[in-house]
Amino acid sequence: MQGEQPAVSDVRTGEVLSYSAFARRVTRAAAGLRAQGLRYGDHVLVNVPLGAFLPVAVHAVAWAGGVAELSATGTARLMIAQDRYDPEAVKVDQVFAFRPTPGARPFADLLTAGAVEFGPLAGPAFTLDGVRVLDNTDLATDLRRLAARLVVGKDDVVISAVSEPFRGLRVIDLAMTAGAHVVVAHEPSLVGCRVLAQERRATMIVAPYDLARRLLGDPILRVVDERAVVSSLGL
Repeated sequence: MQGEQPAVSDVRTGEVLSYSAFARRVTRAAAGLRAQGLRYGDHVLVNVPLGAFLPVAVHAVAWAGGVAELSATGTARLMIAQDRYDPEAVKVDQVFAFRPTPGARPFADLLTAGAVEFGPLAGPAFTLDGVRVLDNTDLATDLRRLAARLVVGKDDVVISAVSEPFRGLRVIDLAMTAGAHVVVAHEPSLVGCRVLAQERRATMIVAPYDLARRLLGDPILRVVDERAVVSSLGL
């Protein structure tokens, strides 16, 4: 519905991903993962830093029917990395990387097998530790509740000042659930947050407690403690 409206902007890389571009990459990468033998419930290691690439990787795995596991080590069917990985620390069939990486195939190779138009809306989707698996339905329901409670809408510009990958991913998913534009900052200072908020005409910022506390008082900018985006999941 948001089409070419910006979904995710990465301050560090300058990449801006629209809703349409996000959907294309996710559905095509999901088809590529299936073409590589990914079966329903298979785990895929995702070793990608917080930014525009992380939600693409995680949602592609889930849309293909797999379980995205945020880890740089372990055993899984496949692995998606940013630009490096330790071959001694993983046991996988194949590694795909967003940037040129020795021993890995380009992530772009996954985008050539068509598209998965209808992925699973229920079932396992994500794990942090390889043991507790979060379900598609539970995650989506929780995001909708959060969007309503925090009053996030499609006209919002949300700055993510979160550094922990899973919490940062939740902020991105929360913003996109509401049709908003999320701007991913990377460990910004208090002054950096204020400057970025002014430059991007932000309406909301999600930040660690200490930073969020110091940002309170702005009449326009809604400030959210990052713990709020994961507390309902017991994390």
